[in-house]
Amino acid sequence: MTEARTDAQELPYWLALVRMPGVGPVTAQNLLQQWTTPRRLFEAGAAAVPGLEGPARAYLQQPDWEAVERDLHWLAQADCHAITWQDATYPPLLKQIADPPLVLFVQGEPSLLASRQLAVVGSRNPTAGGEQNAAEFARHLAGVGLTITSGLAVGIDAAAHRGALLAHGHTLAVAGTGLDRVYPARHRQLAHDIAAQGALVSEFPPGTPPRPEHFPRRNRLISGLSLGTLVVEAAVQSGSLITARLAAEQGREVFAIPGSIHNPLARGCHVLLRQGAKLVETAQDILEELGVLAAWGNSLAPPAVDTAAMKDEPQEFRNLLRHIGFEPTAIDTLVERSGLTADQVSSMLVVLELHGQIAASPGGLYTRIH
Repeated sequence: MTEARTDAQELPYWLALVRMPGVGPVTAQNLLQQWTTPRRLFEAGAAAVPGLEGPARAYLQQPDWEAVERDLHWLAQADCHAITWQDATYPPLLKQIADPPLVLFVQGEPSLLASRQLAVVGSRNPTAGGEQNAAEFARHLAGVGLTITSGLAVGIDAAAHRGALLAHGHTLAVAGTGLDRVYPARHRQLAHDIAAQGALVSEFPPGTPPRPEHFPRRNRLISGLSLGTLVVEAAVQSGSLITARLAAEQGREVFAIPGSIHNPLARGCHVLLRQGAKLVETAQDILEELGVLAAWGNSLAPPAVDTAAMKDEPQEFRNLLRHIGFEPTAIDTLVERSGLTADQVSSMLVVLELHGQIAASPGGLYTRIH
């Protein structure tokens, strides 16, 4: 039976079960099918639970109650919550996946976990155009009521979170650590802003450090909480494609933004498109596919392009801009295409960048933004 909220006397046993070594969500669910609640399991003791071996069996005999006390101390802080699998507030979409977490730790607004969400994921080293696409799509979609969910990583994740915040919408960050720490550390302020305008969520209890194996586990929550997953830019071998695969396995929609054939970060998206992902050019494409466009009565256009900044520029600037592609372009290539000298091109690139028309990439390359 689903309870509105786990009783305070029962919660410590849920927290103890989460920390049981060698017992993941599937094994824990099997145990609960037999014992109904974690408390009954721990009160029964190891002798009554056949099949448990090694550290798990020893832990059942002697749980780490000190760690549980630390968890409870964290939960006593403002805006810190624990949602157990049996709570009525447990997000229903996440409950449908094969291995939902027993407990979700939340900092911020817990009700957002059950809101309509779109996952936005991609490269940690995106192009300037990819980063802008992530921010603009997130801004538009958050502006009409979708919660933007991502993983707080550098690159596309951070751009998506910031786009949603810019729209004064909601965003969720799924962490691969305990919520008493921020990874990467440079996103401490971003995490604070997300908690204030959305929520941070993790299946890992406080004190859990970042470990490589945590992030693939985190990815299944990003996709599992969401109606669909949008991949903005990704290499062929990337965590973003893992998230997209998990979304497909969970029966969710997968969206991908196509890119230049010369951009290695577009190849992962092209792989997804060949596998049946939905090609996306505008935010409206996503809303129509999710079937929520009619519900909101909104028609979204592609992000508006501000061309006023270049209207008063000399003709040679506009001519140079025509030769800059949406894939990274070298100065030598621009010299060859435009017929200008290297010095002329270099000085004009500075002006175009200041006007927000292009962005510099590593290796002396330039990419057109609009």
